[in-house]
Amino acid sequence: MSDGGSNHASATFHFTAGLTTGMLSAAILQPADLLKTRVQQSHTNTLRGSLKEILRGPNAVRSLWRGTLPSIFRTGFGSALYFTTLNALRQSIAKRNLVSSTVLSSSSSLPRLSNLANLGTGAVARAGAGFVLMPVTVIKVRYESNMYNYKSIIDAATGIWRVEGLRGFFTGFGATAVRDAPYAGLYVVCYEQAKQRFGAMVRGTDLQSASKMTSSTSAAVNFLSGVIAAGCATAITNPFDAIKTRLQLLPNKYENMLKAANIMLKQEGVQSMFQGLGLRMGRKALSSALAWTLYEEMINKAETRWIDSSIAHRI
Repeated sequence: MSDGGSNHASATFHFTAGLTTGMLSAAILQPADLLKTRVQQSHTNTLRGSLKEILRGPNAVRSLWRGTLPSIFRTGFGSALYFTTLNALRQSIAKRNLVSSTVLSSSSSLPRLSNLANLGTGAVARAGAGFVLMPVTVIKVRYESNMYNYKSIIDAATGIWRVEGLRGFFTGFGATAVRDAPYAGLYVVCYEQAKQRFGAMVRGTDLQSASKMTSSTSAAVNFLSGVIAAGCATAITNPFDAIKTRLQLLPNKYENMLKAANIMLKQEGVQSMFQGLGLRMGRKALSSALAWTLYEEMINKAETRWIDSSIAHRI
């Protein structure tokens, strides 16, 4: 834990909390991610058809979790980098603006910032984490798709390197950044707003009773807020996710964001921009809500232990 008169969990703990929650959510929800990739790779693919194809094949259960390893690595370390960077940015802004690091009228101990600050910090933190882990994302998407006959993760990585070189591992980064940065920013804004409103509903009109909110109630408020925030942010940014998938699967055909969008709209219509929306929305709602709820609970417990330890030392 850090010292210096502030009761903030250390950067190492934020990294560990993000890593743990990210890996857990990725492992549980991998089938939804795999099906989303299959649906988005072509307008002829449907959720029912993709699911039937997988279930008819050998090792159906194992096939649904195809690509779990890169997904766990990407989501786990992505969440770790994201939460660590986000916390550092928010704490820095909170100190400069002389904002209290503990939100008395909220279900979390994270700093309360303006909507603009939440939007900006969420976007910057997510874009940075996305760039670092972009090679893993490309490998994951190629391996999940049935357009490539990669036998293993290593085979996928060597195949991309052999055909496309280093550039291949960053295919679709523009679309990914345009998707992830607004998504993360909008998520944090909606999440914080929802927490305040649900927290107020739980407590009634007595804002001084924030400290009386039980751990289970706090977790419920955070989880429900996460589901709502993920749903809103996902719906708005799904077109960029659809474009990103096409770019990563067929870079020679689509080349860049603008060309990909043009081809998709001309050949398949507006609906192509919202392929996989239901799957992505469901997965994001559950994964983001689960990750943020567990993350906040871990941080809250760390803060409580830090305070108790500080009081014991003073006594």
